[in-house]
Amino acid sequence: MRQSQQCKQFVGIVTITLLATALGAARADAELSAEIKSALASSKYVYIASTRKNGNLSKPAEIWFLYRNGDVYVGTPPTSWRARRIKAGRTQAKIWVGKADGPSFMATGAIVNDAEAQQAMLDGYARKYPDGWSKFEEKFRAGFKDGTRVLIRYAPKD
Repeated sequence: MRQSQQCKQFVGIVTITLLATALGAARADAELSAEIKSALASSKYVYIASTRKNGNLSKPAEIWFLYRNGDVYVGTPPTSWRARRIKAGRTQAKIWVGKADGPSFMATGAIVNDAEAQQAMLDGYARKYPDGWSKFEEKFRAGFKDGTRVLIRYAPKD
């Protein structure tokens, strides 16, 4: 009987934690201004500056992106500076939208394994970047399968 009660308490705690996480993600998206949301919906590029070891931001790098469910996703080799810095625990980044001096926001990056987001990225890139996609499509598809490309999710930071 006591084990059953402990199990119910554990399930309750896990449920509350998951709900709080989901609400936190929704709240983070709500922090983006209408200007930034509009720019993310219409822009071809974002410029991402990741956090260096000394705490300063790197030079912003232009990159293709997917804006999905309030987060910015990029596909990149695991050896890129943005991926290496996330792996080292330096997850904070600044993202400019549309141009290097465009509207910007702070975000927290994470390397994620999300097959739905990967497929959404592949489908979205085919539509968004029709002129360049044929050159890179196989590199992205194969890279996600063999690990030579990782998916990074940048969640807007409060």
